[in-house]
Amino acid sequence: MTVTGGTTTALARLGADDDIPVDISRVPAQEAAERELSKPMYHENDPNLLQRGLDRFWEWVGDLFEAASGAAPGGVIGLVVVVLLVIAAVAALWWRLGTPHRAPGTTGDSLFADGPRTARDHRAAAARHASAGRWNQAVQERTRAIVRSLEERALLDPRPGRTADEAAAEASRSLPSHADDLRLAVRVFDDVTYGGRAADGPAYRRIEELDTALEHTRPVLDTASTGTPA
Repeated sequence: MTVTGGTTTALARLGADDDIPVDISRVPAQEAAERELSKPMYHENDPNLLQRGLDRFWEWVGDLFEAASGAAPGGVIGLVVVVLLVIAAVAALWWRLGTPHRAPGTTGDSLFADGPRTARDHRAAAARHASAGRWNQAVQERTRAIVRSLEERALLDPRPGRTADEAAAEASRSLPSHADDLRLAVRVFDDVTYGGRAADGPAYRRIEELDTALEHTRPVLDTASTGTPA
């Protein structure tokens, strides 16, 4: 549809209405034609807003691709080769390094991520996960139960943002007889939480036994540096 054709049609319709010759100047004629062409009957087959937007988008993509292919050596074929090489390099790097995981002990690896709960709450959650065979979650909850229990016994100061490694290191000072077991427990926790590994029943049972043993272990206070237990 062109304005010229529309103008002729509009003038014809204006002349036909009164059945008399129409002789008007250029500007009024153009305004009259524009008013006539603005009527809905002339726009029934026009594309809607979404279609016009898509048309503009694909035009932009085409212009961008054309500009890139003109700048790349070899034109379109050269551009395709470059894109394929980049994809291959990214795939090789991903295959070599694997899915990125957060390193244990880094800032922000908080042991408690879901708000404050008691040691009993964590033990109950661990038992539910263990009964369902969800060993990763069971290990995590039982490890949290150990740390929360030590906080409740005042062997650890409650501190937001504490990591499992920090908790084990601090607890080992007052519970030296279980230092190795504490380090093993948090290593399993870190492996399943940040290392993408899977726990199993025996790993959970060891942490469960450690939790029970710690409940019955008398701590060594800081004043016992001479070797005298509290």
